[in-house]
Amino acid sequence: MQVTAAMVKELREMTGAGMMDCKKALTEVDGDMDKAVEFLREKGLAGIEKKAGRIAAEGIVRNAVSEDLKSAVVVEVNAETDFVAKNEKFQSYVEEVAQQILNSDVKDVESFMEEKWALDPSMTVREKLASMISIIGENMNIRRFERMCVDEGFIASYIHGGGKIGVLVKVDSDVYNDDLMEMGRNICMQAAALKPQFCTSQEVPADFIEKETEILKAQIENDPKEASKPENVKAGIIKGRINKELKEICLLDQVYVKAEDGKQTVKQYIAETAKANGAKAAVSAFLRFETGEGLQKREEDFAAEVAKQMNK
Repeated sequence: MQVTAAMVKELREMTGAGMMDCKKALTEVDGDMDKAVEFLREKGLAGIEKKAGRIAAEGIVRNAVSEDLKSAVVVEVNAETDFVAKNEKFQSYVEEVAQQILNSDVKDVESFMEEKWALDPSMTVREKLASMISIIGENMNIRRFERMCVDEGFIASYIHGGGKIGVLVKVDSDVYNDDLMEMGRNICMQAAALKPQFCTSQEVPADFIEKETEILKAQIENDPKEASKPENVKAGIIKGRINKELKEICLLDQVYVKAEDGKQTVKQYIAETAKANGAKAAVSAFLRFETGEGLQKREEDFAAEVAKQMNK
């Protein structure tokens, strides 16, 4: 039976599914409207479009690390409410997503969405997501992921706050033992807590330094006490302030949060641990994901959300 535009429109109005999904459903069932509705429901696609416009800025971050600790991924999956983010079914789904990405070679989210869902190859990742949206009742989104690999050494992993923050740290080392693993985890916690932007000062782009220099120049010129100072003194002030800022935003230059003297840097902590274990060790990269960073947040409060659900 030929599928017409009118049939697609009718099915879309009945289910709220996307036009292409409606066309596919009608084609699969030879134009039978009832079976097409059933097809969309089984795939979890019915009603999805109605949820698609909702803001999904909550959710969780999950890490997945290979058994040999040589490769890992950090993944963020969003939902609409923190309540759903704490749901066991949602959390299990995100863990499955992270594990599949770890075992895949996809480069971006869009490519991943077209893959077959590993736990049920009869559907794609996109269709599995649609099914979860239908089951959970909120808009959801696989927002982003990044990979990390190491040749010699291992990858340390840490999840903070039940999934609010996920950190991976690349430890290049010729020794692998409990002390080095603890060091890696401590540095993950450091990155989670102090939110560095770069691993080392060598990674800081020149345009970042230029921008900060211009801001500091303007601050000095607007300060009557500093504006009258000689140019070489002003230059020294700017250099000192930039160096101080770099120590705050570069992971290895930060003061190690567990340092007993309050002065030891992360780089010095790594060197101390390596020496104690007869190892050659260094941290060369990190990844830090924080749930919802850069996304618009819902402004409804939780009480209003509960009231809305109760009145349905």
